[in-house]
Amino acid sequence: MTDQTDRKLALVTGASRGLGAGCALELAKTHHVVAVGRTTGGLEELDDQIKAMGGEATLAPMDITVEGAMAQLCRSIYDRWGKVDTWVHTAIHAAPLAPTAHIEMKDLKKSVDINITALARLIGFVTPLLGETGHAVFFDDPRAGEKFFGSYGATKAAQMALIRSWQAETVKIGPRVDILSPAPMNTATRARFFPGEDRSVLAQGNDEAVRLLSQL
Repeated sequence: MTDQTDRKLALVTGASRGLGAGCALELAKTHHVVAVGRTTGGLEELDDQIKAMGGEATLAPMDITVEGAMAQLCRSIYDRWGKVDTWVHTAIHAAPLAPTAHIEMKDLKKSVDINITALARLIGFVTPLLGETGHAVFFDDPRAGEKFFGSYGATKAAQMALIRSWQAETVKIGPRVDILSPAPMNTATRARFFPGEDRSVLAQGNDEAVRLLSQL
């Protein structure tokens, strides 16, 4: 465990559950974690786990689609810490599965707002905090073209296109941008997608976070 005074800062968006919570817990071994999520109870449980292992976290129960809240958060991070060393983004909207001809426009709009627009805005806000030496981490889940995955598959593919453009633009100037591919996990999102699946064979979010972050 790193001494508290030597810790770097990690920003985890989508930290209240699943892979995001697992990544926050793993990063807390070496970083002070700013945990962003909409589920306050999940963030509080995460905070308890981090404290139990001797780490520290700052909880930010916020909606990433609210521009003013994200701007204020990033300003507060700058004022207190001056930078972000690692940004891990797992926030995602998994729209209900539906035939393409029957996609609900409210579900599609929410998918666009969270999976594309909010992320594009966050990249603009967080880039100055990462500087040349920071590190941003994202996770792919390719579903484009699969039946019934119209809203999720299309917006996730667009999200990855956005991230890969940023990745290509920053190769020489930083920050470093990585895209990782999780194994199938026992999460609420996957349970909605595959309700009859044998969940006992799926990876746990905490274990997968350890495996993925060890690749970096």
